[in-house]
Order: sequence, then C-alpha cells, then structure tokens
Amino acid sequence: MSHFDWSDLDARGLQQLVAVVEAGSVTGAAHRLGVTQSAVSHQLDKLRGITGDPLFVKSGRGIVATARAQELADEARALLRQLERFAHAGDFAPARWQATVTVAANDFQRDVLLPALASRLREAAPGVVLRIIPSDVPSLEMLRDRVCDIAISPRPPEGSDIVQRRLFEDSYVVYHDPEVRPPPRGLQDYLEADHVTVVYEPRRALHLDLTLQARGIQRRFVVTVPGFAGLPAFVRGSKLLATAPSLLRHSLMRDLAHSPVPTPCPSLPMYLIWHRQHQVEPSHQWLREQIICLAESVR
Repeated sequence: MSHFDWSDLDARGLQQLVAVVEAGSVTGAAHRLGVTQSAVSHQLDKLRGITGDPLFVKSGRGIVATARAQELADEARALLRQLERFAHAGDFAPARWQATVTVAANDFQRDVLLPALASRLREAAPGVVLRIIPSDVPSLEMLRDRVCDIAISPRPPEGSDIVQRRLFEDSYVVYHDPEVRPPPRGLQDYLEADHVTVVYEPRRALHLDLTLQARGIQRRFVVTVPGFAGLPAFVRGSKLLATAPSLLRHSLMRDLAHSPVPTPCPSLPMYLIWHRQHQVEPSHQWLREQIICLAESVR
C-alpha cells in the first residue's frame, strides 16, 4: 500500500469522492456535480494511487464503496465543511457562493416554498445548485451526517444539537372537481362520499387522518397515493374528495375547488430544521433567512 500523501489532495477530489459514494455511480456523481464522467474517473484514479485502495468495487450493475472509501468519505465531508467555513470566514457574498445545497422536503413543503427559493438563488446566488430530497420523517442522522443541509417538515426530530424555527401554520380544506360535483353539504355528505388520501410508505398515514379516525370519524378511502402530488389526478374528473393543506390551492390543486372541512381538524405547522454546527455559518444563515422570508409570504 502506498503512503497517503496529503499534499496531493484537493477539494475537488474530495467532493467527487463523496459524490460517488452517495450516488453509487460515477455517472450519478458527474451529473450531480455538473462535470464529465471522465473527470470523476480521473480523480478516482488519483485517489486510488494516493490511498492504495480500489475505493469502489462492482456490485451487480453498479458499484459499492469499500470500507476504506466510506471512511475517507466521512473524513472528506468534515474537511469540506472546514474549507467552506474558511472560504466564507470574511464577509459573505451570496453572488460568490459556489455550492450544492441539499434541502429535505416532502411534496407539500417542496411545492409551496422551494420553487420560490430556487428563483431567489438564481438571482442572488447563481453559483448555488439546489438539490431536493424527500424528507419522510426527518431523522437526527440526516442532519448530523449532512445528508441534507436543511429539512422542512411538520415533524422536527428531537435532539439537543438540532435547531428548529416555525415557518408557518396551514389548515386543511376539502378539494373537489366543480365540474363533477358540489362541495359536501355537511358532515353526513362528507362521510358518505368516496375519498382519496395520502399514505406515505411504508403505510404512514397523515396525522390528520389518524386524528379524525381516533375521534370516530370514518371516511371511505377508495384510493391512497404516496404523496400530495398524486391527489389531483384522482380528484379531477371524479366525485372523489381530498382533504389536504389549503396552501396547495396555489400549486398542485389550483384547478380544483375547495371548501371548509365540515368537522374540526388539527392544524399543520411547518418547521425549518438544521444542525447546530451550521448555526453561525454565514452561508447557512443567509440561506435560512431566505427561506424564512419566503415563508412569510405564504402564511
């Protein structure tokens, strides 16, 4: 095994190592970083020469990282964070910021907030790539291991090293296709109708649906979809009802009519969530400020 010569390393090589480990392929890493596959392969060959380790081995049609590559990727993430803080130690200028920012968000908060964030980044920080991944129920590990930089969710994880900020609070409404049926005339009409709802995998029902069920309000669900994005196609052109956040009337459900739910419902709070390690990082502070500002406009 060759000796590890730290002087042959650079930030680009570390970024590409991490990207291949996370993407599970050279092609995926190249796409994420906006470089050619040959550039990634060249960096990997350089790192193999430095470390004396194959770093990745074939597995089926893809590749998997060796134990050494996983260990190096963990170290690389920490080093890249230090380099980023070093680069932005002075006055932070969004226009000079070069980074990929990963935000974990499910389809509701994604569609309500993140298109506007992408637009703001293009204007103020054109060197930033916005990467969006599903948040599901955010875990401590997602934030501690920097799987994402920020999570947006109604369910913040609990941890002394996790920081949260309430962005807004939404209410539920009933959506229907006005070309096919009128809104429910009351609770009885609501309960007699057929419904479509969201059930996240694996079989995680909405807090709303669990709450109503616990109160003895039994609706007839004839369709379930894995996210809010699936609702419009089933409501449109049918008599189905969908009970979903009211803010979706501006995006996913814009061509449907909506009316109040004929029974009291829990509200839907939304939180911005990050790890304490980013608390005073200038670029992260600026990013949080943009999201908080955008959230003000949707309240």
